[in-house]
Amino acid sequence: MVKAKTWILKKHFEGFPKESNFELREEVLPELQDGDVLVEAVYLSVDPYMRSLSKMWIKEGDVQYGTQLAKVVKSKDPAFPEGCYVVANCGWRTHTVTKAKGPAGPILTRVVSEWPSDISVSLALGSLGMPGLTALYGLEEVCKIQPGETILVSAAAGAVGAMVGQICKIKGCKVVGSAGGDDKVAYLKELGFDQAFNYKTVSSLEEALKNASPEGYDCYFENVGGPLFTAALKNMKPGGRIAVCGGIATYNDTTPQMCPYPHHEIITRQLKIEGFMVRSWQHKDEESVKRMLKWMKEGKLKAKEVVTVGFENMPTAFMRMLKGDGLGKAIVQV
Repeated sequence: MVKAKTWILKKHFEGFPKESNFELREEVLPELQDGDVLVEAVYLSVDPYMRSLSKMWIKEGDVQYGTQLAKVVKSKDPAFPEGCYVVANCGWRTHTVTKAKGPAGPILTRVVSEWPSDISVSLALGSLGMPGLTALYGLEEVCKIQPGETILVSAAAGAVGAMVGQICKIKGCKVVGSAGGDDKVAYLKELGFDQAFNYKTVSSLEEALKNASPEGYDCYFENVGGPLFTAALKNMKPGGRIAVCGGIATYNDTTPQMCPYPHHEIITRQLKIEGFMVRSWQHKDEESVKRMLKWMKEGKLKAKEVVTVGFENMPTAFMRMLKGDGLGKAIVQV
């Protein structure tokens, strides 16, 4: 008999999440049937989308959704032998009995067999996983960046933004990053960003963007929303492309933010704006992860992690991530 600890979404978020939104429970798992796999979580990811999409994806009383790096403990599916590592869409759970695929798509994805022993497998949840793939597809598939172009990225020190900047440099682009702290600006410069600024301390966002790239921006990788988005529009080059990945500045609002209507800038600059989700290109994931692994082995990609120890600390790690605490991808080690 295997028992699992789970974090339940007790009450939907109103404003910034609180400990009282969650409840820790324990359940007994069923015996494995043909095709079932028992996985044990090793690391769990906490990400902004868990806040923004909560009411769309789950109801009160459900296990909080999310992704984990897990080890197969028992298996009745030959494609997932005992001992292998998987990225599992199983939510905030210590143990799960599941099929490899569900109605909405894959639940379990094996970590690529070529994963080097000197690179932490936990990065399959970060720079070499969903956040890294989000950066890659946003740049290659949405913005379609070209060498010599100038790219702006907001929340640039975050798990996605840091990868955006590094991939831009690999692709021969100039990259400017906005972040919310002097330590984060210093980190971006370590990563090779051409320019970076602290949006919390500049007197004018428009002037900061103009000073960082007087000629304007070919592409904007949008992660935050709010006033920075409005300022960025005014600094785009004609025909500029904007990949809208997130809007973390608005996720905890109880009253929608109001901003100047952007139609004039969009029309006169002939801008192309496209929202996207990483799963649209999941058929490319294995090959894309191998490409990023190669870049990391070559020293072209660097990654930091903010590791919280203890499954009982999942809500705390989640809230710290939403506040922007720490440098790197936020994960929880069970």
